[in-house]
Amino acid sequence: MRGSLFQGEGMLSTGVQAPEFEIQLHTGELFRLSDLRGKHHLALFFYPKDFTYGCTKEVCNFRNHFAELSALGAVVIGVSRDPLESHASFASKHALPFSLASDPDLHLAQLYEAVGLGGLWLKRITYVIDKDGVIRGVLHHEILVDAHWQRTIDLLKTLNGPTT
Repeated sequence: MRGSLFQGEGMLSTGVQAPEFEIQLHTGELFRLSDLRGKHHLALFFYPKDFTYGCTKEVCNFRNHFAELSALGAVVIGVSRDPLESHASFASKHALPFSLASDPDLHLAQLYEAVGLGGLWLKRITYVIDKDGVIRGVLHHEILVDAHWQRTIDLLKTLNGPTT
């Protein structure tokens, strides 16, 4: 992925072990990356804010392609600074089949180098993490929100190998 439109400077690199984390989801569950080990891939996407035009479009793209993402063995989690209450309302309004995580203090965003402008906002970054906890894709583009879901699916297909 290095050198592609989506790999940005100042982000974690592909091929490295994803930093372990634990975070509260809007569903009330506590998510740990280690719980997926050996079971599922993870599409972890950071977005700036619930209920904004670009973020709603990005989240709904993941929603619209959730069945395919799931069929490829991926768990999908969206992360923003918004409180869990906002996430619950946002998820309900848009019928999201995946969870949203609240990162108000930007601890996870800093760990995944997804903080922009001195901590004022989150970068629009999607990390594709394989079943072994290795980062296999880093997708970053602030404007082309439609590209994240498609590139995520392409990477997951590659991770799953050729189909027969």
